[in-house]
Amino acid sequence: MNKASEPQQPSTDRSVEPICTLTLGSSQVTLLGTAHVSRASAEQVKDMLATGDYDAVAVELCPSRYTAVVDPQHLEKMDLFQMLREGKTTMVVASLALGAYQQRMAEEFGIEPGAEMRAAISTAEAAGLPVLLIDREVGITLKRIYRSVSWWRRFYLIAGLVSSVVSREKVSEDEIERLKEGDILEATFEQFAEEVSDLYLPLIDDRDRYMAARLSHEAEQADHKHILAVIGAGHVKGIRNYLEQGQAREPEQLIAELNRLPPPKRWPKLIPWAIVALILTGFAIGFSRNADLGWQLVLDWVLINGGLSALGALIAAAHPLTIIGAFVAAPLTSLNPTIGAGMVTGAIETYLRKPKVGEFSRLRKDTAHLKGWWGNHVARIFLVFLFSTIGSAIGTYVAGFRIFDRLTGS
Repeated sequence: MNKASEPQQPSTDRSVEPICTLTLGSSQVTLLGTAHVSRASAEQVKDMLATGDYDAVAVELCPSRYTAVVDPQHLEKMDLFQMLREGKTTMVVASLALGAYQQRMAEEFGIEPGAEMRAAISTAEAAGLPVLLIDREVGITLKRIYRSVSWWRRFYLIAGLVSSVVSREKVSEDEIERLKEGDILEATFEQFAEEVSDLYLPLIDDRDRYMAARLSHEAEQADHKHILAVIGAGHVKGIRNYLEQGQAREPEQLIAELNRLPPPKRWPKLIPWAIVALILTGFAIGFSRNADLGWQLVLDWVLINGGLSALGALIAAAHPLTIIGAFVAAPLTSLNPTIGAGMVTGAIETYLRKPKVGEFSRLRKDTAHLKGWWGNHVARIFLVFLFSTIGSAIGTYVAGFRIFDRLTGS
């Protein structure tokens, strides 16, 4: 069994962070629980590394979050056309919404979330120590969260991300205190989730298990003598328990399991095809009765579906040609669920209004405010994609009911 020293109890003085040291085989791991919005945590990281007691530093970061820390200009390398083709737009928007919440805190409280991670990385690199990324990729965590809740509760997740962008309320001191116990990702979802229990496994417990497995793997394979793990204070207890209970054994297998996405339910994928079948059947019935009715149904479909998609593009302040493109594309793409109207409008907007390099570098800062989503060309492309897609989706159902109403009333 792994042994651990008694952790320091959290003090009312926020400069004292929870610490415990465990023995994993021939290696030691010291868990340093930090506050992601505390300057004191960053200083403590530097002080501990200055002792020279550690030969590796583990941080609560995944590769993409690490890149954001060490290469703030990485967004400038974003290929918007490729992102649209690969269907990554929604995930990028979700990440930007989370970033918007962080930026609001930075501006309101004069703090920089993740300062202790930056301190750990820079100090470790200066000392020639390896930096170990032990957190699960944020995209996988978000997808596991999304698939772990019922379809109707997914609207709460989406609404919460949107509210983090459009809200003008200042971040309260209570929210800051919660952040000192957990991390940015958890606090953001806690703001709007009705029951955190729905999100507990993919958001907290899974990540505790994942980070424990990563630490166990590094201790076994890399032969580090003493690893300093810089993690959010809210994860110390969970990671410690999993390491002590030996649940991080066979870490490679556990890591693979926790990286695996839950299989999506099949029936939601059938819904768009069923709707297409119903629409086409409606057209066929209309033309079988008389040509005028058939063409009236087609006209309803084009005007309603295309009109609402174009309205979405208009709300996003898209280029006039993009708005026209939305009107033309939506009635066609809605009959082919493999292609969305947003893919077409996003591509047109990207071609017509190529973002400047500086807008990529300002993306995270600009999206912290509602106006910035329209003022930054990169962010506006995302809005064009989302709003035209939403408009087309609404138009599909409204037009479908309109076609049904005409057929039953004729």
